[in-house]
Amino acid sequence: MPKSRSQQISLGDTPYYHCVSRCVRRAFLCGVDAITGQNYEHRRGWVEERLLFLTQVFAIQVCAYAVMSNHTHMVLFVDEDETKNWSAMDVITRWHQLHKGTLVTQQYEREGAVPEHLQPLLDSTVEAYRQRLMDISWFMRELNEPIARLANQEDNCTGRFWEGRFKSQALLDDAALMACMAYVDLNPIRANIDDTPETSAYTSIKQRIAMALHHKQPQHLAPFIGNPRHNQPKGLPYSLNDYIELVDLTGRIIRDDKPGHIDISLTPILQRLNIPSESWLTLTAEFEQHTHIAVGTETNLTHYYQHSHYQRRPKIAKTKKLLA
Repeated sequence: MPKSRSQQISLGDTPYYHCVSRCVRRAFLCGVDAITGQNYEHRRGWVEERLLFLTQVFAIQVCAYAVMSNHTHMVLFVDEDETKNWSAMDVITRWHQLHKGTLVTQQYEREGAVPEHLQPLLDSTVEAYRQRLMDISWFMRELNEPIARLANQEDNCTGRFWEGRFKSQALLDDAALMACMAYVDLNPIRANIDDTPETSAYTSIKQRIAMALHHKQPQHLAPFIGNPRHNQPKGLPYSLNDYIELVDLTGRIIRDDKPGHIDISLTPILQRLNIPSESWLTLTAEFEQHTHIAVGTETNLTHYYQHSHYQRRPKIAKTKKLLA
């Protein structure tokens, strides 16, 4: 029996998670219908727009994403510390961008206060909203449900658009994080949808490259902050240029089927991640096939499974080999 999402997501082990949602009807429900020839490509834009909007509401940042024809990939970072700095008004204002809230929260937003006898109710509601705004399950719900309603309205039908449960994987260390991000960003290239990272529509890597040309980073994506250092700001602890070059070269090597001829410029970041070249290619080409509910070194996986009360440690031998 699968574990509940609350048991799979353990912020004490890692704030980084790889999440995947898949459509349930036909194979190209979000792309081009091979039977009718109707193009649903615009729905990928719906997903991207909604995803980036939610990063402004939730205490969750997007590290990488790819909106494919029948599924979506996201690497998410839960910023638990951010929610601790939110005032009651901050929490309510954010939640009201998604839902109407209650009469009490509406009164508080409108007037800045509520009668004394309603204060306990307001406080408990604010804390409930605060927890939801750092909850990946709520994030995925707020992403997927509006898309499903729009698609069903367009198709003039009812029923499920997405599978009932999204898949999530805990990324327990920097090596797992970087490998998963590259895997996500290269999804359209492996699927022969696009030829290069900079032209791969509805992906984080396209946004990062477009902004990098202007010496900027995308506003709604988790930023790269350079190599780890003392008192560093929040963000991905590597160089953006290194990452873009890594994705580009990895994608080129995989497409040309040359696993033994890796460009020397790949060496610095792979050495810092302690991933052998052959293992890197395997991870970035077949990440989901070789990993399970969590990804990381053997030590990190062991701690995670213990904290999550797993009796078995699925695929730990394979992951140990790839991330030794």
